[in-house]
Amino acid sequence: MQNLIRTTVLLLAASLITGCSYFGVYKRDIPQGNLITQDMVSQLHPGMSREQVAYIMGTPLMEAPFSSDQWDYVFYLDEAYGDTVEKRMTLTFQNDQLTDIAKSGDMDSDVELNQDSGPGPAVEGAGESAPTPRIGPSAI
Repeated sequence: MQNLIRTTVLLLAASLITGCSYFGVYKRDIPQGNLITQDMVSQLHPGMSREQVAYIMGTPLMEAPFSSDQWDYVFYLDEAYGDTVEKRMTLTFQNDQLTDIAKSGDMDSDVELNQDSGPGPAVEGAGESAPTPRIGPSAI
């Protein structure tokens, strides 16, 4: 009987100890907003048209609500096991010409987005995948 109690107490203690351990949780880097690279920033200069800026930078994340003469580009990266990276760029237009470029954040270094294979959708060109099943007459 005493042996049974000792075994039960040891098993209970072992289960409590293993329940308190922390193995970690899988985390992913979370990029949000417009990716701003050093190459994109170096191509911008005053006097460019809106179309030229949109071709280089893409559509802005935000436009000023009362004036379409200000475009805001924001990039935010929450690294899974590290810091956060934030880059902001405000472009001001006058008569459809770029007049001012205001930057905040480290524009001189590019952010490396790791596209490792993990849970979630696969990145295009990241690896081999199974062929997509066909539906219709050509599937026969």
